[in-house]
Amino acid sequence: MWQNLSLRGRINLLLALLLALGLAVNIGRQVAEAGPRVQAEDQSVIRLAREFITMIVADLREAPDPDAKLGQIARDLNRLRHVSIALHDAAGNPLTPPRPDAGDDARGPPAWFVALVHPEQTAVSVPVSVNGKPGSLVVTSHPNDEIAEIWDGIVTQLEVGSVVALALFLVMMTVVGRALAPLQSLAQTMVALEGGRYEARVAPGGAPELAAICTRLNHLAATLGEAVEDKRRLAERTVSLQDVERKEIARELHDEFGPYLFSLRAHASAMAKLADGRAPNADAVRKHGSAMLEQINALQQFNRRVLERLRPVGLAELGLRQALESLSRLWRESRPEVAIETTISPALGATGEMADLTIYRIVQEALTNVFRHAGATSVNVVIEPAEQPGRDGRLCARVRVSDNGCGMAPGQQLGFGLIGMRERILALGGTLSVASDEGGVTVEALVPTAAA
Repeated sequence: MWQNLSLRGRINLLLALLLALGLAVNIGRQVAEAGPRVQAEDQSVIRLAREFITMIVADLREAPDPDAKLGQIARDLNRLRHVSIALHDAAGNPLTPPRPDAGDDARGPPAWFVALVHPEQTAVSVPVSVNGKPGSLVVTSHPNDEIAEIWDGIVTQLEVGSVVALALFLVMMTVVGRALAPLQSLAQTMVALEGGRYEARVAPGGAPELAAICTRLNHLAATLGEAVEDKRRLAERTVSLQDVERKEIARELHDEFGPYLFSLRAHASAMAKLADGRAPNADAVRKHGSAMLEQINALQQFNRRVLERLRPVGLAELGLRQALESLSRLWRESRPEVAIETTISPALGATGEMADLTIYRIVQEALTNVFRHAGATSVNVVIEPAEQPGRDGRLCARVRVSDNGCGMAPGQQLGFGLIGMRERILALGGTLSVASDEGGVTVEALVPTAAA
């Protein structure tokens, strides 16, 4: 049952139990003290009554009619509470009627309470003279009167205490309900977030701790929404980049392969016609053959560049250093007017296949942008080990490609290539930054390695 109760129900139940326990302890204390209290009251009343009667009896001698005065005193004193005073003759027979016991009516304490208190009735006698004969005034205690008073006090306190406890419980239940009200909103917001509705928010309220939790949950929802939106944009850009890359490859195949293949077909047709002639011209055949070899060589270079874009040739077999040297050599051959300096730190060590491919793509994309847009005369490529800030010294490779070109125009957005590289590095847990000034552009990336 306890496990099925809500937090609000548990707190209210505990409050009710505490209030009931406090009331029960107080009532139990009064019940436990009832016996000694009744006994002390009886002794005190008997002593006072005896002293009072003794003093009155001493004054009877001066009365004109002592016997009548004594009877009147006995009748008057018999109306006292807690004690009864009766006039007895020498044989012990009562001369005045006994008074009814106040504790014997229907409104008196229950029998179990009377039995729990165990009252003991006490009686003392004071000698007097009745009609010239010896007699006595008998003072008898009536503990039921005190027991009835104690029981009435217990009942009154139980009633008043119950009302006060109920009022306190209702007040505390209202306060707890208002304090825990944000929990329902928190649960509903979490259900909404679980269902993908990241725009859901909860109004901060309740206790300061719950208000802080509401604020943090709203921040978490906003962060999750941004992450999902970034993921969507990443998927969209990935598809866009794939389409752009396919279009570029298709254009290059059309612009490069098509003319070369057409030229090869023309030379082959010419050579076939020469071979069908009666006297083939050796110089013409040699000329067509040399042209075909040149075009085949150009096709091989173009095919190599396309393969390099799709997958670095020799990266897995030769390693990162050899692959980057081969990439730099190809660019030097195609653009000899630009000086390319590549420095790879000997302390770099093994970085892992994924890190190697990412580093290679960063350098490849950066060099492509330099030769397409920068108009630079020198490019410096540096790859060295580093520690990633904020990641407890996580090992990574720092890749820096800088040129002395014209730089980027103010407000110019990054191209699809660098955007794709940044998102790829972010997916690996690294960072990429692009800085541009009058001295050129610097592309710097931190790529986590396999040793991290």
